[in-house]
Amino acid sequence: MNVHAALRPKADAKTRIDPVTAAVIHGALENIAIEMGHKLMRMSYSSIIRESEDFGAALTDAEGRQLCECKMSTPLQSGPIPGYIRGILKIMAARGETVRPGDVIMHNDPYGGASHGPDVGFCVPVFLDGALIGFSVTTAHHLDIGALSPGSCGIVDAVDTYAEGLQFKAIKVVSEGRRNEAVWHMLRDNIRASDLVVGDMEAQVKAAEIGAGRYLALVQQYGLATVNAAYEDLMDYSERLMRDAIRALPDGDYTATTHFDGYLDDPDPARRELPITATIRVRGDSLVVDLTGTAPQVPDKPINMPLEGTVDCAVWLTIRSILLDSVTYGNIPQNSGLTRPIEIIAPKGTLTNPIFPAPVIARFCPGNALADTVMKALAQAVPTQVSAGIGNLRVIAFSGLNEGKHWVHMEILEGSYGGRHGLDGMDAVDTLYANTRNNPIEDIESHLPIRVDRYELRDNTAAPGQWRGGIGTVREFTCLADGGFSVEGDGHRFRPWGFDGGTDGHTASLTLVDKSGAQTPLVSKVPYHKVKAGDHLVSFGPCGGGYGDPLKRDPQAVLFDVLEGYICAEQAKTDYGVVISGKSLDAAATTAERARRA
Repeated sequence: MNVHAALRPKADAKTRIDPVTAAVIHGALENIAIEMGHKLMRMSYSSIIRESEDFGAALTDAEGRQLCECKMSTPLQSGPIPGYIRGILKIMAARGETVRPGDVIMHNDPYGGASHGPDVGFCVPVFLDGALIGFSVTTAHHLDIGALSPGSCGIVDAVDTYAEGLQFKAIKVVSEGRRNEAVWHMLRDNIRASDLVVGDMEAQVKAAEIGAGRYLALVQQYGLATVNAAYEDLMDYSERLMRDAIRALPDGDYTATTHFDGYLDDPDPARRELPITATIRVRGDSLVVDLTGTAPQVPDKPINMPLEGTVDCAVWLTIRSILLDSVTYGNIPQNSGLTRPIEIIAPKGTLTNPIFPAPVIARFCPGNALADTVMKALAQAVPTQVSAGIGNLRVIAFSGLNEGKHWVHMEILEGSYGGRHGLDGMDAVDTLYANTRNNPIEDIESHLPIRVDRYELRDNTAAPGQWRGGIGTVREFTCLADGGFSVEGDGHRFRPWGFDGGTDGHTASLTLVDKSGAQTPLVSKVPYHKVKAGDHLVSFGPCGGGYGDPLKRDPQAVLFDVLEGYICAEQAKTDYGVVISGKSLDAAATTAERARRA
């Protein structure tokens, strides 16, 4: 049994610095991280960073405790950064190596803090008078990392971590200010679309160097002791907020189990329809998230989740979002203090704590399913602070050759949220620990041999509830040149859960249509598949679950859904007991229909 606990002791209730100075330093730290993010976006080559914002930027202290993070980054990029630093320091200590001024360290070890191999971190140490005082770090998802087939997402058939692509374990790409050209040559020689990918990596280095310079200037302005005192107080403040929120929960054990697809076309039952179980034990001002009961790891398929870098981030982000909703609490300092009151238990050898070299590159959708499971468990304690089940995401990696050169594109097919107390579920958005933006159609079609034929909400699929579930998208792509694609997804078998009388949501589907019009239904995980120019890929995204009794939904809200085309008039009557006549609400008939059902 492996217990992943809070890394730091309890906070000292006394403050170390006056609150005004602490607030100024906190604002300065946040602005440094935000500047790092903007610079990285502006310098990047690929749309996954430039448009989708699938990157992270943060500052840590010398031990790896996070001081701040860029607000535009995704939780799955910034969240693991402390683990990157801890992994780097551990590996370098084992080698007898030392972090020195002028170093830039590359790292993507999924068993050493990184989320998965394509999320490569570049870390710049910050020194003051010869002493290490912190790190400036950028992470980003790279479109190819030298795996067995083109792309980085969509690698769903790797048998171990070695088949997932290049592994960088605390590699100095710049050593004491001197660029290690051999490493950069290796990158260019082993990565498809190397101009794109290496260009993104160089942008990461520059953004991290900018952050390091800004942090050093801040320390020189206020003094190291003052800055240290400020962020210690900020971490204590974040911890107190989290402990107060946990203390408000009823003590008890709250358990939930959900399932995700796995490999639906695999004859081995150990690879499909896999359970995730979470038990949340609330005691006073701390809680334990116990993942005992989750399926065993799949030793030769990459849907396992690194405990540090994926599982911990999914748990922390979900709990923080539910208990410390920014609508209520406003801006909360994002730092390591938030995680101190939370302990995670994950049995070794399970999906949520795999044993090396079990592959993990396709951990994205299982991790989001884990976050959904944690939310379902917490729903028993705070039913008005959660959403119903989410429609999970899917990722398609398109690729091909253009005059002998590789092109690669990663398209994130958004999901949807379930209904929430007082609010309908959000339509066509990334969910839970994924918050990337969509790629504009103009960007896709101006750079790639892909045409986007449809991009719209699904018809008649909003899950009924007092607050309806969010609606997924219809996406249709036409390949304009020979190439291939692979898919890493979920949500084809299990409907997102409805809550408190709400109806379950709708599953997703994926269909390949060739030039002759022949249709081939696909499962949610598709290894590299060749296509010809003129082939179509049609995706129907999942729809979130409904929240609350549909017969309690405001009839005017039902009328709005009908007029907007989300549901038809027949569904309004069948699902909600609301009678629509033409484009108007028949109030008398609605009252009679609902009374009859009651």
